[in-house]
Amino acid sequence: MDIDWWAFVGVVAVAYAIPGPDFAVILRSATRGLRPGAAAALGAQAGLCVHMMLAVAGLSVVLARHPEALTVIRVLGGAYLLYLGGRLVLPTLRRSRPETPSSPSEMSARSAFGQGLFTNLLNPKAVLFFAAVLPQFVVPGSAPVWVQVAALGVVDVLLGVVAWAVVVLLGVRLSAALRRDRVRRWWDRVTGTVLAGVGGGLVASRG
Repeated sequence: MDIDWWAFVGVVAVAYAIPGPDFAVILRSATRGLRPGAAAALGAQAGLCVHMMLAVAGLSVVLARHPEALTVIRVLGGAYLLYLGGRLVLPTLRRSRPETPSSPSEMSARSAFGQGLFTNLLNPKAVLFFAAVLPQFVVPGSAPVWVQVAALGVVDVLLGVVAWAVVVLLGVRLSAALRRDRVRRWWDRVTGTVLAGVGGGLVASRG
């Protein structure tokens, strides 16, 4: 295949370098521990694999050409981020009490995986990336289109694994500073507000 791999890698690297919903969810999960962080990262990449399979089947292009479908995805994604943000912020507004094993500061790997998965699946930018950006690197006549799309998608997923590994390690390092209950509460308020803000922006957006 005559794909311009260096250009594609550069575009994907920039996309991962710009913080978005996936970044926020993975970083937040990683501050709960290595397992939740890794699970959230795997969930996000599992969602990306679904987008890749849709692109291979040609469905992502169909979705991109129907604004009403993208609107539904955008609103659902925004509502989900608002829900996650609320779950972080609301407990911090209650009266402080000693943490227990069932404290909100803990997170199961299963819950983290689900949050990473659904945040990515309901991200309209992921659909548009596979429908509008990725096809620009397909070379006509080089190989079957679906093969090139699949190859580009796999590279995207693998690069994401590397990028999210860095974010997870950063989150784990931050967790040491978040052991104090007061610091944790403020961290949850900030990250929850960011998630809710992104979610509110998606819901209110008209494009």
